[in-house]
Formats: sequence, structure tokens, C-alpha cells
Amino acid sequence: MTHKLTAEFLFDDLTPDEQWRAERVESILPELRAHAEEADASGRFYEPHRETLAEAGLLGLVIPAAYGGLGGTLRDLAAATFAMGTACPSTALAYFFHCSTSSRGLLALDAIREGKFRDDEAPVVRAFAENVLHRMGTRKQLLGNFASETAKSSRSAVFISTEAEKVAGGWILNGVKSFGCNTGVADAYLVAAKLKGYDTAEGLAMFFVPRDAPGVRERPQWDALGMRATASHGIILENVFVPETEALAIPGAFVKLMETSRGSLMGNQPAIAAIYLGAAKAAFDDALEKTVSMTFEDSGRPIATSSFHQELIGKMAMHLETARLWLRRQIDLETHEPPLAPKTEVVQHWRLAKGTISEACFEVATLALKMTGTSGTANRGLIARMFRDIAMSLVMAFPAERGRLEAAKTITEGAETKSFTVRA
Repeated sequence: MTHKLTAEFLFDDLTPDEQWRAERVESILPELRAHAEEADASGRFYEPHRETLAEAGLLGLVIPAAYGGLGGTLRDLAAATFAMGTACPSTALAYFFHCSTSSRGLLALDAIREGKFRDDEAPVVRAFAENVLHRMGTRKQLLGNFASETAKSSRSAVFISTEAEKVAGGWILNGVKSFGCNTGVADAYLVAAKLKGYDTAEGLAMFFVPRDAPGVRERPQWDALGMRATASHGIILENVFVPETEALAIPGAFVKLMETSRGSLMGNQPAIAAIYLGAAKAAFDDALEKTVSMTFEDSGRPIATSSFHQELIGKMAMHLETARLWLRRQIDLETHEPPLAPKTEVVQHWRLAKGTISEACFEVATLALKMTGTSGTANRGLIARMFRDIAMSLVMAFPAERGRLEAAKTITEGAETKSFTVRA
């Protein structure tokens, strides 16, 4: 079936407002596609895309209109990252991590409405939330979202050792963030750190750090297998001063925001999986176009009509639909009103969905290689690039095996793995 908008492969029920926002995304796809190979080959984020995204208004895609944004939801974000994923998965991932910052503002406002903060805390939380939202909507800043660190914990998905110490007028940050898109590209980084003296997640806090703040250094460039143009090499923080007005350092605030999210962590996670589905769809379309347009010398029939290729095409279509349906279900669980399931079940489904989507998409890319033979393996070719990019989904955040294990623990023991822990 031919779709007017790329996003309609994922969502066949776009509302008029969602269609309007998807059209903005569609308008930049040719530009993203035109520089995808160049960005991949250089291993660097294509910096002109900052202006491309800003001019289309997409830096504020999921920001309410009151803060200068387009008023989109998780559905809009997933539609956008899926469409961008068909053109340049690296840019789509960098864009996702920018947009994911919005949750720190939106969830903070939700937590205030739910009465999670005391009267003396609410104004501080609101100020920080509006700072986040205005940066993205009104000021159209590109942001980096830094939580991940090299240190790992058996008790959680993310282990935070970066520390914030209170000083006159603000905070001093020290630590290393090993992964975070838009390193050296974003206008500012939103950094998660633990407050000095705390040894639980209650001590987690958030700080805005300007890209060129004294004491901020970039880590060495990351020569990755795939998703090479995301600027994900991370930062080193050495005695970086952050003013009080650029921090949300109320003990327990970070946890309260996470509790407010309907999904895992702080929401929006399905939009990452949408990138890989977009890449898989692009590999499928490219392999199909090549094998339909090429013919056998003896019969003149398209190569795609051979029994071998027909088998591969059928499998690819099956895996694409598997990934699409799991993703749609997860998005429905996180956006439908009224809620379809309690948070524990939503998170459990995501633990299963993430790995299932990743493995299905990678299988599509693998079959696309088989369909096109050695000609599809050129590193500057679309199929090989998508194959490498989707390979990142097998390990990013958590592999399928870990997701299934955590889902099983939830089912049998009623225990959910912690999202964050800190180093005391």
C-alpha cells in the first residue's frame, strides 16, 4: 500500500493535527536522506541539520503550544523518529534524545498537578520545568540528555556516579557521562547526577550545563559499528559550576517524576524503537526495488519473482509487521485515555516489546542483505548502513534477553528491576 506520508506506515489513524505535524517531518526527509551517507562515513553529526530541524519547528514537536511548541505527543514523536529512521537513523536518534529532554518538564508539571510536591517545593519544580520547555519551544535550543555512565550495576539499568556538591549560589559537578547524543552539538546538556551524601535514587538530581561551560570536555570520538553520526561520545565534568536556577536538586524529585510517567524510565522510550522500524522499512523497500527492477538474463523476469526471493520477501513482511504491531501496542499502552493497563503491566510489555522489535528489525536487514547479495554489502550502500545501524538496537538500553528476564521476574515475583541507582 502506498502512503502519502511516511509516518502512515506506522499510524494508519493519524488525526488532522498529527498529520499536520507529520507533514513537517516529511518536508525534511529529503535533506536528511541526502547527507546520511556522508554523516555515516565521517562518523559525525551533520551539524546543518540543527537549522533544518529548528526551521521546521521540530525542536519543539512535543512541547505544548503555550511554551512555543507544536503540541505533539508520544504518537507524534514515534511517527517522527520512524520517518526520520527511513532517511537517517543517526539523525533520528540524536533528535530523539533531544526530544526526550521534554519529559523532565512535562512530567514535572504533571507531578505538581498530582500533588507530589509540597507547597514550598512546587514553585522550584515549576520553574525548572518551564525552563526545559521554553528552551525547546520558545528558544528552539537543541539539547543533550546525559544519564548513562560507563559504570554498571546489577541492580539497575542506569548507574549514576556523577556527583553534585552544594556550594554558594549553586552546585559543583564532577563525573563522566559515557553516552549522550549531541555531544559538542547541543546548546546545553541536561545532566543527571547524585547529590553528595545520598546513596539512593532519592539523591538523583538534574542540572543544565552549557556546552561551553568551564570544566566541560568532550570524550574521544566514538568509532561505532552503527549509528555513527549521533555525536554520542559523551562528556567529562570537572568542577563545573551550575547556578541554583539551572538545577532541580530537591531530594526525591527525580523519583517523583519517574513515578508520574506511564511507561518506563521517563517515558518516550517507544520512539527509539520506531527508529529501528524505520531503518528496517527502508532496507526492505530498497531490497524490493532492486530485485524488482533487475531481471534474469534468460527469462527476463524480475529477480524478485524467484522462489528464493519470494521466501525472503514473505519473511521480511512478517518481521516488519511483527515489529509494527508490538510498537503500536506499546504506544497505545502509554497514550490511550483512559489508561489500558496499570504501570507495572505497561513496563512489563515494554521489556518484551523492545527486544522483540529490535530482533525483528535486525532480521529484516539481514534478509535484505541476502536478497541483494554482495552488491548490498557496500559500506556506502543503504542496506549495509541500515544493517549496521539496526545492530545497535540489539544492545542499546538493554538486549532482548535482559528484557525477557526482567519481564519474567515481574510476572513470577512481582518485582521490577530498578531503573536508576547511585554510587555512594
